[in-house]
Amino acid sequence: MTTLVFGHKSPDTDATGSPLIWAWYINEVRGGEAEAVLLGAPNTEAAFVLKRWGLETPRIITDVEADQPCIVVDTNNAAELPPSINSADIRQIIDHHKLAGNLETKGPIDVTIRPMACTATIMYDLMGDDTAKMPDWVRSLALSCILSDTLEFRSPTTTAHDREVAENLAHELGISIPDYAAEMFAAKSDVSAFSDAELLRMDSKEYEVDGTKFRVSVLETTMPSIPLDRKDSLMATMETVAQEDGVDQVLLFVVDILNEEATLLVPNDLVKRLAEKSFAVEVTGDTVVLPGVVSRKKQIIPNLKL
Repeated sequence: MTTLVFGHKSPDTDATGSPLIWAWYINEVRGGEAEAVLLGAPNTEAAFVLKRWGLETPRIITDVEADQPCIVVDTNNAAELPPSINSADIRQIIDHHKLAGNLETKGPIDVTIRPMACTATIMYDLMGDDTAKMPDWVRSLALSCILSDTLEFRSPTTTAHDREVAENLAHELGISIPDYAAEMFAAKSDVSAFSDAELLRMDSKEYEVDGTKFRVSVLETTMPSIPLDRKDSLMATMETVAQEDGVDQVLLFVVDILNEEATLLVPNDLVKRLAEKSFAVEVTGDTVVLPGVVSRKKQIIPNLKL
């Protein structure tokens, strides 16, 4: 049976590119049979990357059947995976996030979780000398994933090894990292076609703080004025999205990539209290700027408290 390779829901560039990278490796190097699939439509940056390199968007699935062989990448959290994931046959996990501990497997599996900024970096290392066999489209995906997850090395999650791998890939492809990253971030910043609800779900993860369930949404952009000009309608939509998604509150952080800061929308007293306790700031209006905050994984979620 074909093994499905997929990342988390609301797929960003890493959760779109890494399944394709690993499915290529299984099929072409290890002689297996794998298919990269997605758990939703890719975000604007990921869609740009696929189009830029002439790649078709992988098939989108909503669930998995019992005993379906799976490889999970860029997450290990059941809340970010298909509803029936624990009845599937998970064969491998490749990830760079903290251990969630809520996945069940049919038996012992191959798990690799490393403190890198990007899943693609870990895959590059796992391939070893076989990276020499990468076609350019696989190299381009790996480079795109790393530049996205590190915000072109601005994110505090960036390691020297992430940078080294990205620079090697860019050299092999003959690509200027600043120029290509600018193309990617411009695509990520063009959110004009999306509804408020789509923006709130586009790059989001569920997280619980002292019994309160949050959908923690991040919009990374080089043009923060575009989403911030919509803050009133975005805040009005938060309650609807929270009710539909079964959480208590939606948090939206608009990350300004170039100025390396985040703006948190503050629609009510709950978010005001969370912002002040989590980030040691004083909130006086319906937004608050958080200098230096660009990473959900390292700077936002670990600091959340009520």
